[in-house]
Amino acid sequence: METLKIGWSQRDMTPVRPAMIQGQMHRRIGRDAMDPLTVTALALEGSEAGKGTVLVSLDLAYINESLCRMVRRRVVEACPDIPSDHICLNATHTHTSFVDDNDFYEYPGGDVMTPDEAAEWIANHAAGAAVDAWRSRVPRRIGRAYGHAVVGHNRYAVYADGTGQMYGKTDRPDFIGIGGFEDHSLDMVFIWEPDGNLAGLLLAIPCPSQVDEHLERFSADYWHDVRVELRRRLGNHLQILPVCSAAGDQSPHLLVGRREEAEMLHRRGHSERQEIAERIGDAVERALRVTQAVSGRVPVLNHAVRRVELEALQPTEAHRAWARKARAEWFAAKRPDGWWPQGLQRVIDTGSTGPALPPFMTEIHVIRLDDLVIATSPFELFQDYGMQIKARSPAEQTVTMQLANGRGMYLPTGRAIQAGGYGANPVVCPVGPAGGQVLVETTLAMIQALMGGS
Repeated sequence: METLKIGWSQRDMTPVRPAMIQGQMHRRIGRDAMDPLTVTALALEGSEAGKGTVLVSLDLAYINESLCRMVRRRVVEACPDIPSDHICLNATHTHTSFVDDNDFYEYPGGDVMTPDEAAEWIANHAAGAAVDAWRSRVPRRIGRAYGHAVVGHNRYAVYADGTGQMYGKTDRPDFIGIGGFEDHSLDMVFIWEPDGNLAGLLLAIPCPSQVDEHLERFSADYWHDVRVELRRRLGNHLQILPVCSAAGDQSPHLLVGRREEAEMLHRRGHSERQEIAERIGDAVERALRVTQAVSGRVPVLNHAVRRVELEALQPTEAHRAWARKARAEWFAAKRPDGWWPQGLQRVIDTGSTGPALPPFMTEIHVIRLDDLVIATSPFELFQDYGMQIKARSPAEQTVTMQLANGRGMYLPTGRAIQAGGYGANPVVCPVGPAGGQVLVETTLAMIQALMGGS
């Protein structure tokens, strides 16, 4: 066999009943859809028959551990030759998908799906897509590529006193800059049929799908527009596996240049999502023109998994004082109840004399696909960590996949914690910089082992 065996499947998992929408501090109810929520599965089998990998991408805010277990169990029951921990789930991080976790919002009753019903619905569609992809695998060829498109922007404004704020105002007299690196890279793996026709691609973008993140409708956000645009250019048959690369401190929202950007969108007659899709389409076509499939040998496929304990971010007295103030302000403003004040209360209750928070168990996958590797984490991983992994990796191309196989929330850097703001406090950060560095070193050691120590 000179090619991998590869299978694809996509399903529409848009709920047919009202459901709570995940992604904001307050509860929203979705009763219709702007565009479909999809689940896409890519199955890969190398020279060792039956011992492959299945990647499953879902238009969700995150992947919680219970959903991951449900999907793996159902896939293995149908296809016992797939190792359960070689089934890898990741989320596109849309803020307009449905809630499958009981920890966030009070259930409103009525005809609204419960989180457990939503989890069952999602698991059935995800497992079905994974099984279909595995059973449909046939010899296909792969080729990797790299490009750029402006999609994500660093979302932290930094002020003269050293503090930072997510989506902070930039017209303040004490505004001094943006909080860190911006990654505009695109990682691509093209997949062709034996006759040379393009079958699909894995496409990794370091940006959550959150252009229209406040809707009370279901939507895959800009990934829907990307699917439409790429299929318009490359064929309606095209399969696309979306991956959100490390982007804990990035979003599609500009902090500087918003007026100018809005003016240009108006001139072109584009929505922001359409503009993003066109930029990505240009980059994909440009890369495709100079990319060829691996030939003459079987591409290497290996999959390694490690579970590692990462040191928890321990609340300090300063954190507790901040949480008391933030919680009082929340209720003084008479905001609707939600997960945010509950999280603040948990920080307040973690007393300085009480037991320390336990380590956070993290599942890390590294998948070698010839001279490219995919490295996962369950976190919204700040850019610095992703850049360390990419820069130090011995692979020719390294793809980070965040929000995979668990709900890690944010993993901020030391400078982000020092600056403060949302995304850098214990309410949403189970792990801090010490654990982040262990994640980096563990991932790099796994990559080194899969690449033969090179």
